[in-house]
Amino acid sequence: MKVLAAMSGGVDSAVAAARAVEAGHDVVGVHLALSRMPGTLRTGSRGCCTIEDSMDAQRAANLIGIPYYVWDFSERFKLDVVDDFIAEYSAGRTPNPCMRCNEKIKFAALLEKALDLGFDAVCTGHYASIVTDADGNRELHRASAWAKDQSYVLGVLTAEQIAHSMFPLGATPSKAEVRAEAAERGFSVASKPDSHDICFIPDGDTRGWLAERVGAETGDILDRTGNKIGEHEGAHAFTVGQRRGLQIGMPADDGKPRFVLEVRPVTNTVVVGPKEALDIAQIAGSRFTWAGQAPEHPDVAFDCEVQIRAHADPVPAVAVVENGELVITPTTPLNGVAPGQTAVIYIGTRVLGQTTIDRTISAVPVG
Repeated sequence: MKVLAAMSGGVDSAVAAARAVEAGHDVVGVHLALSRMPGTLRTGSRGCCTIEDSMDAQRAANLIGIPYYVWDFSERFKLDVVDDFIAEYSAGRTPNPCMRCNEKIKFAALLEKALDLGFDAVCTGHYASIVTDADGNRELHRASAWAKDQSYVLGVLTAEQIAHSMFPLGATPSKAEVRAEAAERGFSVASKPDSHDICFIPDGDTRGWLAERVGAETGDILDRTGNKIGEHEGAHAFTVGQRRGLQIGMPADDGKPRFVLEVRPVTNTVVVGPKEALDIAQIAGSRFTWAGQAPEHPDVAFDCEVQIRAHADPVPAVAVVENGELVITPTTPLNGVAPGQTAVIYIGTRVLGQTTIDRTISAVPVG
């Protein structure tokens, strides 16, 4: 097959590209320039898609012996990921930019261009597996190494995208093995640290970054019954489950700490309450997709597992499509879930689908 290997400049994508070549594919490497500041340099494990990453990717491609290109997707990245991130926070939601990048950039814009150029598949260094069922349908599954599994952030992939995706690292037992292989191949990125935090906020100061773009306006902090108990300096700075930075002068009646339960951007208010009120009995979202074949009868409740964060443990649940929403009811309450987050549902190791959470129902009633 003719394969386009997305090379981030990290160890995983370099080894994935090398394995694709050894599997007999005709491979071309490409690095996506996503930053609007191309001279940006990486600082340790912070940031990605920098000029330094591009050079690391090129060195790996040269050693592998494949053609290498840099494609400028910075404008698309700004519109589909950065601007979406700002809009979601402005609406009081908690977005996951990595999910949007996979959905809109790596497996939409990139794959679309790859197919137009005659490539059969896009190869990445994600830790996930693709399995073909008895009927020839391709399914997305967890990687063999549970601790490194990245199937959650790929939950946004559609059947068409999965049909043109390759994940050569899916069966690798550990990241240590990948680093050892990279060292044997002579890749300079063998010991390069993994990137963390949000790539377009490399200093990790999300609150300050948002304040510059959204602005900060003083508003009220309310308890669950609507009583004003304090003030804040900008609702966008708060996320559901947050405890620090509330600066509430009035103590709770029970003397226990309070947590952010809800952010209301329209009224610029933040609602707080006890920790137990963070327990969520049900989540729902209208922006859902299926990763491969959809359930035969999605309008009939079915058992599954739900995962709400990349490194969270899956929780048994029941899901059903009702009134245009994917409604998920966990058997035990989820904790600290916010609108804007992504809920990915699994059947065993298979990723069945996902939804962006629009609303939640607390397991603890008001009063």
